[in-house]
Amino acid sequence: MSCQRGGGGGSGAGAQLAEFHGGTAFQVPPKGHFNLMDGVTDSILGDHFYIDLILAPGAMFRWKEQTWEPMLAEKWNTDEAASTFTMTLRKGLTWSDGKPITSRDALTTYWCLRIMRNSLWEYIDKVEAPDDHTVVLTMRKPSTVVERYVLRQRLHSDATYGEWARKAEKLFTEDKDLDSPEGKKLNEEFQAYRPKEAIASGPFTYDYDSITNAQLSLVKNPKGYAADKVAFDKVVVFNGETPTITPIVLARNLDYATHGFPVATEKQMIKTGFRIIRPPVYSGPALLMNLDKLKEFGDVRARQALAHAIDRNQNGQVSLADSGVGVEYMAGFSDNLVPDWLSAADQDRLEKYAYDQDKAADLLTQAGWTKDGKQWLTPDGEPARYELSFPAEYADWSAAGQNAAKQLSAFGIAVTARGVTEAQQPIDVDKGAFDLAIQAWGTSAHPHPHFAFVQDLFTHNIPVAANQGGRGMGFELEQTTKALGEVDLERLVIEAGEGLDEAAQKKSVTNIALAFNELLPMIPLFERYGNNPCLEGERAGKWPPDSDPILQNSPYADNFTIMLMYAGRLTPAKGAK
Repeated sequence: MSCQRGGGGGSGAGAQLAEFHGGTAFQVPPKGHFNLMDGVTDSILGDHFYIDLILAPGAMFRWKEQTWEPMLAEKWNTDEAASTFTMTLRKGLTWSDGKPITSRDALTTYWCLRIMRNSLWEYIDKVEAPDDHTVVLTMRKPSTVVERYVLRQRLHSDATYGEWARKAEKLFTEDKDLDSPEGKKLNEEFQAYRPKEAIASGPFTYDYDSITNAQLSLVKNPKGYAADKVAFDKVVVFNGETPTITPIVLARNLDYATHGFPVATEKQMIKTGFRIIRPPVYSGPALLMNLDKLKEFGDVRARQALAHAIDRNQNGQVSLADSGVGVEYMAGFSDNLVPDWLSAADQDRLEKYAYDQDKAADLLTQAGWTKDGKQWLTPDGEPARYELSFPAEYADWSAAGQNAAKQLSAFGIAVTARGVTEAQQPIDVDKGAFDLAIQAWGTSAHPHPHFAFVQDLFTHNIPVAANQGGRGMGFELEQTTKALGEVDLERLVIEAGEGLDEAAQKKSVTNIALAFNELLPMIPLFERYGNNPCLEGERAGKWPPDSDPILQNSPYADNFTIMLMYAGRLTPAKGAK
C-alpha cells in the first residue's frame, strides 16, 4: 500500500485539515482485515474504541449519571408484559455506500452475532422488524442487560453481512447449533470472511491507501451520523502498543492515548506538557491457569494458595504505581462496584486472600504438594515449573506478569515469564496453548457485574474459546462450593442480568461473587486506573475539567473522547486548522 498521505506531519494538504492524533495496535493486511463483526480476530480497529467513529452504536452510556446519549437509535422501551425490547432507528440515516440504514441491518447484525456466540442470544429468542425503522427483540425473560447489549451494539451493513445472516437464520431454524458439524463450519467460514472494504455509518471511514505498519488515517464520511457535529476532518491512528507509542507521545505527535504507561514515562509526559486524566477502568490483569493441562490446579486449594502467595499491592505498584491498586474483594468485578451490589454482611463473607505465604504453603500441603528444599513439588512428585505468557506490548500487563513470575519463583514455584505478541497471546489462551497467562478480569464494558462475569467465566473459557477451537482455561462451569453447594455458573451469570428487579439481580450477583471468591477460576491481581495523556492546545483544544462526570466513563467502552467528539465538545485548538 502507498505511504501515509498528509497524516503525520501536518504539512502539505494535511495542514488544511483539522487532525486528531490517537494510537492503538492494529494488524495490517493481509493479516489485518475488514470483517468488523464483533468477536472476529485481527480486524483493523475492530476491537478498539476508534471503531465507534466508523460504525456508530445505537447509543453511548454516561456511567456516572447512568443515562444514555442516543445515536443511531431514536428511542427504545422494554415491555415487561410482552417480554420485548423495541428499538426505533432514526430516519434519514445513510451508510457510506449511499444505502439507507434500516432495521434489516440490525437483524443482520444480530444473526451474525449469534454465529460468534455473542451473549445477547442467552437472553433473546427472536428478532423481528415490523417496519424499516423498528426492531423488536423477544426476550426469554425481561432483562435489564438486554438494553445494554442492544443499544451499545454497532450495527453492520446488510450489504456486507446479509448472506451470512441468512445462513445463520437457516441453521438455527432447523434446530441445529454451533456445535453441530454445520454450525462449526459456518463459524469457521464466517471468521475467514474478508470484505474488501467496510461500509461505515459513523462520521469517519478508512483511508485505505494510508494504512501502513506505522499508522492509518480515518477521513470524514460526509454521509455518516453526526458528521456535521464532529469538528475534526481526519483522525490519524498510530500503530503500536506502549513501547512503540511512547516516543510518539513524547514527541507531542499524539493528542490522546489509553495505553498503560509506566510511571517514569508518565512523569516525562507531564514534563512534556501533557495533562493526565485518570478514569476508573473497572478491570485489570488476572493470572489464568490452564486447568486442562495443569491437573494440580484442579484442586481449589492450589488456586487459593497462589492468591495468598502473590502480593497484589506490590504487583499493582510495580506495574502502574498509583494507577494499579491491588484487588481487595476478589469478587470477580470491580472493588469500586462491590458495595453497590453486595450487602455489608455478604462483603464480610468474601475471603480477602491477604498476602500470606505461610497460608499459601499450608494450602498447598493440604492439596498434596510437597517441598524439596526451596522447590515445590506437585502431588505427582514433579517440580512445579511453569511458563507464564502475557501480551508483550502491554507495558502494564508485562510488568504484572514478570512480577507475578518473580514472586512465585521466590516462593518455590518456578515460573518463567514470556512475552507473546498481543495479537497472538489471547488466541493461544483460547486454544489452550499455555500454562499460566495474564488476561483480563472484570470489564470496562458496563457497570453491571453481569458483563464482568462474562469476561471472567466465558471469554477465555469454554463457552467462547470454542470460537478458536479450544477450551481456554478449561474451567468447568458446574461446580461444588462450600458457600452455595452445587452451582451452575453459566446459568447464574445469565440470571444476573435477567429480570427488571435489581433486588433479585443482586441476589444472583452475590451468589456468583461468593462462588468466584471461593473457586478462583482466575486470580485478579490489581485494578487499573487510566493514566491517559491528553495534549491540549496543539491539534486539539481542551478536554473537560476532572470534575466533569463524563470523565468517570470507562475509557475502553463508552470512551469519553469519542463521546466528546460526537457531541462537538472536543474541538480543534485555535489556529490548528
